[in-house]
Amino acid sequence: MHPTQSGMPPAIRGALWGLTAVMIWGCYLAFTRAGVSGGQAPADLAFLRFATAGLMLLPWLLRHAPLRAAGIGWRRALVLTLLAGPPFILVGAAGFQFAPLAHGAVVQPASLTLGGVLLGAWVLKDRLTRNRVLGVALIVAGLGCVAGPGLLLGGPTALIGDALFATAGLMWAVFAVLQRRWSVEPLAATAVVSVLSLIVYAPAYLVLRGPAALLTLPAGTLAMQIIVQGVLSGVVAVFAFGRAVQLLGPARAAVFPALVPGVAILIGIPITGELPLAVQVSGLVIVTLGLLITQIRHLPRGVTALRRPLPNPA
Repeated sequence: MHPTQSGMPPAIRGALWGLTAVMIWGCYLAFTRAGVSGGQAPADLAFLRFATAGLMLLPWLLRHAPLRAAGIGWRRALVLTLLAGPPFILVGAAGFQFAPLAHGAVVQPASLTLGGVLLGAWVLKDRLTRNRVLGVALIVAGLGCVAGPGLLLGGPTALIGDALFATAGLMWAVFAVLQRRWSVEPLAATAVVSVLSLIVYAPAYLVLRGPAALLTLPAGTLAMQIIVQGVLSGVVAVFAFGRAVQLLGPARAAVFPALVPGVAILIGIPITGELPLAVQVSGLVIVTLGLLITQIRHLPRGVTALRRPLPNPA
């Protein structure tokens, strides 16, 4: 690999950005589950996310061709907003009304991973290597272990939650592939999605539901949800995953969310009180191994190494 000017290879930088997004998404899932369990509606969480992220990024967008949606174009900007904006949050958070954390922490990332790999191969012609297929197979097996007995909880209604989680995961996979195909810069995508969501969703929320439910929350709980939902998940994670897609390609970047279940379950211990089992810890190890295999081109005898990512086909 040829190092960049910063001395760090693109694959390493992409992996670090991907891991940053994973850590934040783990927090997001745990706090979303806790919020929904505590009586907060998905609409409330979506408002906190986009009101915060939109206001943070509005000054940037106003300085970068706002009439042309930061150069993205309004048609593409609307498509990206439908995929990663309020509908994504509403669908994913609604799943927790029907299924427990173990379901959301597994089904949504698994759908994103599988969808990203397959769409990357179909739309961007990102070749499905033997290592990538093997790694994804291990990831799916590991996710099954991480879910463990949790997948058997929730009764028949859990299937509704699983369908919502899968839909949300596929929405994000399409968002990532289109961002790469259209060569959209991560910050531009994050800003446009956030500001458009603020303009469209926030007024509708205030008129139809109102902030009464949020104002009754303890100040500490509300502040933490604003930080997790708006600042970290709404801005930092979207930008971080966009950089991972930019540096690694959608197919390789899409496998990182497979680590989210382990992170969400571990973070969820003090938040939701749901303790992981030994089989879940084993599953996390298998998922990590699968992720590492997807990031290498070959499995030579001896020590493997990350290699330069495929060139941008866009």
